[in-house]
Amino acid sequence: MAGRFPPRPTRTTVRGGHVPVPAAVPAARAPHPPVARLTRRWTPDAPTDLGLTLGPLRRGPGDPTFRTTPDGSVWRAARTPTGPGTLRVSLRPSEGVAEAEAWGPGAEWLLDRLPQLLGAEDDPGAFTPRHRLLAATHRRRPGLRLTRTGLVMESLIPSILEQKVTTDEAYRAWRLLVRKYGEPAPGPGARLPAMPDLHVMPDARTWSLIPSWEWHRAGVDNKRAATILRVVKVARRMEEAASMESRQAQERLELIPGIGPWTSAETVQRSNGAPDAVSVGDYHLPSIVGFALAGDRTADDTAMLALLEPYAGQRHRAARLILLSGHIPPRRAPRMTPGNIGAL
Repeated sequence: MAGRFPPRPTRTTVRGGHVPVPAAVPAARAPHPPVARLTRRWTPDAPTDLGLTLGPLRRGPGDPTFRTTPDGSVWRAARTPTGPGTLRVSLRPSEGVAEAEAWGPGAEWLLDRLPQLLGAEDDPGAFTPRHRLLAATHRRRPGLRLTRTGLVMESLIPSILEQKVTTDEAYRAWRLLVRKYGEPAPGPGARLPAMPDLHVMPDARTWSLIPSWEWHRAGVDNKRAATILRVVKVARRMEEAASMESRQAQERLELIPGIGPWTSAETVQRSNGAPDAVSVGDYHLPSIVGFALAGDRTADDTAMLALLEPYAGQRHRAARLILLSGHIPPRRAPRMTPGNIGAL
């Protein structure tokens, strides 16, 4: 798992998956009509906060597959079953309408699943706060919805990269590998001035062909690289987990040596929108949950699960609300020192 103590501004887990999204302003107009653009408008049935809902998909401020722009939009590049695609989503708070446009072979696939991406299959009403802290945070965050991307590999590979290293190391590896071996994200023929420089992550075959020295240069040790190589050999079987019940999906992922409960939970939280998948094995989450709910900063996984038991079925949502509350134990030890095996 990635080191994430004390809370860093960009760490998904510590921040509860909140990415600041600028207030919407009029977007710059393209000088010519975009080429091969598909659009969709969808009205959520409940308040939706783009930064809270899509924030867990960002792997650091330099993530080449995810950007927010000054016009209040979230841009996302993804490798879908029908090919690479770019999605731009914005919300009109006054109308309560989500507007999306997409480009590339995966455009139609991305737009078809826009409601799930924005939490249409999530049920916030199933969550009943039983602690004052969670009740207050739940009330302050009405736009929190659990996203469901329907894509496993794009969450599984960066989760493997985050195993047992610092956040910065994991984000750096993801950024370097995607930029070098991925492909530029599809976009308008006449690129919009507001469109960021996005890349689509490599396909399974490309991941399998990355030389050993390039993993080393990116700071990825042999154990994590070997796990990714095992995963991409069965990428199709991994992607099937997106349509499974979350517990079955985790069991499918954990059949691969090198993938344990933490990695599988971090994956299905995003790919399946799993409201009950707890990141067991996290280095700091047990102490954060223990401190927030019982004043116990020494809590382990067993104690954390016992404290979250009243929220069975919604334990992941409860953990996110705790992280969003900012009520975490004060730091008493030095930060974990980042390594750099690429310099060896």
